[in-house]
Order: sequence, then C-alpha cells, then structure tokens
Amino acid sequence: MPSTTAPGHDENPNGPSLGALFLIFLRLGCTSFGGPVAHLGYFRDEFVLRRRWLGERAYADLVALCQFLPGPASSQVGMAIGLSRGGYAGLALAWCGFTLPSAVALILFALGVARWGDSLPAGLLDGLKIAAVAVVAQAVWGMGRSLCPDPLRIALMIGAAALVSLWSTALAQVAVILLGGLVGLWRLRPEADAAHEALPVTVSRRAGLIWLALFAALLVGLPLLAEVMAGRTIELIAAFSRAGALVFGGGHVVLPLLQAEVVPTGWVENATFLAGYGAAQAVPGPLFTFSAFLGASLNGEPSGWLGGSIALLAIFAPSYLLIVGALPFWEGLRRSRRTRAALMGINAAVVGLLLAALYDPVWTSAVDGPAAFMLAVAAFFALVTWRLPPWLVVLGCALLGVLLQP
Repeated sequence: MPSTTAPGHDENPNGPSLGALFLIFLRLGCTSFGGPVAHLGYFRDEFVLRRRWLGERAYADLVALCQFLPGPASSQVGMAIGLSRGGYAGLALAWCGFTLPSAVALILFALGVARWGDSLPAGLLDGLKIAAVAVVAQAVWGMGRSLCPDPLRIALMIGAAALVSLWSTALAQVAVILLGGLVGLWRLRPEADAAHEALPVTVSRRAGLIWLALFAALLVGLPLLAEVMAGRTIELIAAFSRAGALVFGGGHVVLPLLQAEVVPTGWVENATFLAGYGAAQAVPGPLFTFSAFLGASLNGEPSGWLGGSIALLAIFAPSYLLIVGALPFWEGLRRSRRTRAALMGINAAVVGLLLAALYDPVWTSAVDGPAAFMLAVAAFFALVTWRLPPWLVVLGCALLGVLLQP
C-alpha cells in the first residue's frame, strides 16, 4: 500500500479526508489556467508552501519523475500527491477533481459546435484556429530554448521535424522519439545530479512491476486487439491510449500525435480539430482534456458524452499506470546518467515533433491571408513578450476573428 505520510505538516495530522482531497483538486481544476508549467507552480504553492505536504526537494524530485515519464507531467504530479495522501482512491479523486472541469467544458463546446456550428458567428472558429498557431509557436519557442540549448540538440530538433514532415504517420513519430533517445545515449553528457529528498510516496517493487507490465500489455495488446476486433470503440481506445503513452513533454506535444490519429482517418475534420485545440487553451486544467473534445466530436459513434469519456479515460490510463509503476524504481533511475542522457535526446526530438505540427496542420489550416497572419503574429507576441494569459489571448483571437470577417 502507498504510504500516507509526507514531510511537513498539514492542518489535519492524519491527512485530509477523501472528500476534502477531491475538493482541493477540484478547486485547482477550476482555477489553474496557463498550461503545464503554470500548473506545477499552482501545485507548489498549494502543497509545498501552504499545506506543507512535501518539502521543496521532494517536490522537485516528483516533478523530475513526471517529466521523465511520457504523459501529462502536471496531472501525474497531482496523481502522485493524491496517492501519497489517500492511497489509490486518493489518486483517482485527485485526477477527477483536476481533470473534470475542463473535460466537461470541452465536451459541451464540442456538442455546441456539432449542433449549432452553422449558426456560430462567422470567423469565431477561424479566430480559435489562429489562437492555436500562437499557442503552439509559443510552446516551440519556450521548449526549444529550454530543451535544445546546444548545436547537437538543435540539429536533432530540426532533423526530427524534417523526418516527421516528410513521413507523416504515427509510426514515424514513435521512430523519431526512439532515435532521439539513441542519439542522446551516444552523444549527450548530462551533469552530475544534485542532492535530493526521498519522495513521499512508497509503492512496493512488486506492485510497481505489475503496473508496468499492465502498461506494456496495453501498449502492445490494444493495437493487436483493434486488428482482431473490428470496431470504432476499440480503435478509439487504442489510438488515444497510444497517444497518451508516447507523449514526452506532455501538454502541447500531444497535438501532433492526436492529429495523426484522428484527422487522416476522417474521425474528426481538421478545422474542428484546430478549433477545439484553440478552445482548450481557454479552459483551466490539463491540456490532455482536449481528448474529450475530440471524442465528443467524432464522425460516427461513439461520440458526444460517451465518446468524450472513452477518449479521456484512454489517454490518461497510461499516465496512471506509469506513475504508480515507476515510483519504486525512480531513486535508481534518477542517478543513472545514461537514463538522463537518453531523456535529453528524447526531449529535443519532441520539440521537433511540435515544430512540424506548427507548420502542418496548425499554420497551413489557419493562416490563409494577410489578416490571419498579422493576427497570429500579434497573438504570439501577446503571449511571449507581453505575457498575457493564454485564455485571454484565445478570447481576443475569437473576437477579432469575428470582427475581421468581410
């Protein structure tokens, strides 16, 4: 069983009740705007500074683990904190509280587009697509500066973008991630690791191996099951769980993987895809809830609330299995320079994936003239230079998209 102790003190020495834990994360899910990096700041304020459930170093270690694993880092940090305070039930309630507000909002938006799309103000969806250009460009800029600081990793980023642009399939993206890890092992040399505190969550190694084996079984078995059992539901589960299992860097990096899964297959129209991605920037909580919008927007069944729920659970399932499975082994992995070198190469490659997605489908589908170009540039500088919150930029783009219609 996971430990329910942590360094520091809480107002309740026995830890919060499960109901209180859910309400804490529900409040964060309703107020945490700004994307994954901002979410980690909100979590630090809430759980390190205010409640003192973790020490600074333990929290930094937990963030490092979740950035090392594929999946949405901020959601995985929340899952681990929930696990530390309330066991597996605490993990589930922490995820529900943080995820449901944005998931419900995006499913409602998808239903509104499907039902009243023709009656929406002209230019509204175009404005959301232009907002997506600015948001993805900001992500490429920020991640590139952080994760590609030297010529080798810049070359790796450009090479990854070129390969994915020329070979635009989900398999190509997996291959690029693996190649990035191999290049990192071969050429990159990480610095020595700093001192740290033990993480406040303990799971037995035996339990960890079971969770990791289940993760591997789903990753390998679901595509095979989808081949044997023809049906949209199993294909949907396989596609979204694959995306959730292979996204290193979380957040915006899920865009190219999901686009490769749902647009070429005809499940979701490209214009709807980009409009939903723009809308996802205007809601709080994890960006992975974009999957709920896509599931609700599917052409054919399942769609609506059922499709959105299936897609949401499928994309987050690998994160659940990985965070619980990896915790018992993190102390050893984090001290391995080879592991960190591979991760450095993978991170540079995923920036290349995002760069390729910035061009196609984001730019090619949204920027179709001088007005759209200037609005995209203005939105980018509003995010990067003026540091306006993403939700405000998204709303501004939607309004200007309407006003700029001839």
